[in-house]
Amino acid sequence: MAAVIATAGLVQPATGTPASADPAANGPQATAPDAAAVTYPLDCKGNPQAVTATAEGDLDGDGRPETVAAVRCQAGSGTPPHAIYVLTQTAPDKDATEGARPRVVATLLDTPQRQTATDLTVRDGIVTATLLGYSSPDIPRYSPDVKKLAKWRWSDGKFRQELTDSTARSV
Repeated sequence: MAAVIATAGLVQPATGTPASADPAANGPQATAPDAAAVTYPLDCKGNPQAVTATAEGDLDGDGRPETVAAVRCQAGSGTPPHAIYVLTQTAPDKDATEGARPRVVATLLDTPQRQTATDLTVRDGIVTATLLGYSSPDIPRYSPDVKKLAKWRWSDGKFRQELTDSTARSV
């Protein structure tokens, strides 16, 4: 009887979560950069900047999440164009440190392209955004009439835009 009790004490159901084979996964999880803590390279001519959408995910495979932010100038009217920026906590050649400030490391979409970004997502290392634009200069800036899907992926040390359905749809 003593042997059965001793064996029962040793054979217990597993509790908790299993340890990962990757030691970094068992340590503190990195947090994505705060999009509100960045000054963007966007000339708003004295108007404030507005972050209208963000998405987070590991874009370069280093195990730390980046933040993708759609930013525009806060204008009184019309639909000001967006820029889409990628933010990281640290430089690629430095270890993450407490209190590191986020910084812009890439521009995926710049304002001279005169597009508005919506539906910003990061999934499986791919940044996806729906871009609204204009078919001609005669279209009012508050009423975009062209819609297309844009995707970017980190490849060979930089972000590359992937080709999507080249057919722009009217909205």
